[in-house]
Amino acid sequence: MAEGTTEAPAARSRLIFLLPVIVFVVLAGFFLVRLGGDDPSKLPSALINKPAPAFTLPPLEGLVANGQPVPGLSGEDLKGKVTVVNVWASWCAPCRQEHPLLVDLAKDPSIRVVGINQKDDPDNARRFLGSLGNPYAAVGTDRNGRVSIDWGVYGVPETFIVGPDGMIRYKHIGPLTPENIKAFRERLKEIPRA
Repeated sequence: MAEGTTEAPAARSRLIFLLPVIVFVVLAGFFLVRLGGDDPSKLPSALINKPAPAFTLPPLEGLVANGQPVPGLSGEDLKGKVTVVNVWASWCAPCRQEHPLLVDLAKDPSIRVVGINQKDDPDNARRFLGSLGNPYAAVGTDRNGRVSIDWGVYGVPETFIVGPDGMIRYKHIGPLTPENIKAFRERLKEIPRA
């Protein structure tokens, strides 16, 4: 009888030892399925089909295109034409990778491509556009990131499609890539022109 009583405490102590391990494995599996299963660029946005936030951003000082200063950006500038709003920074490696696709996108006369330069040094931002090309009809500088927060930006790059009515119609999180640019262009075609 003494042997049976020593086995029960030993089994309990093994169970107590294994319980945290079992809980950890279950939670890790849950998080792995939830985080790894979906495309992060498909995160929902509370701003879809809502007006773009009211904002006014100063221009990127010293940025010139065709001999003219490139203007800053405001919410009013987003009305009247389908607009692609790209949030970017010179320090962002994925921004550099997606940039040629934005340059190509800007060649489409039916849309307007604009940029919000987030938390960047103006000299670095100008050098970035000087070396890679400037696809933006307007660039607003968001030095403290406040406007980006109003747009619901998680991190750069993020790209929005705004309809001619000033309503946000689509949000793409992460860089545009050769693999996803076709789907992005399809989204653009879905937006009614003014």
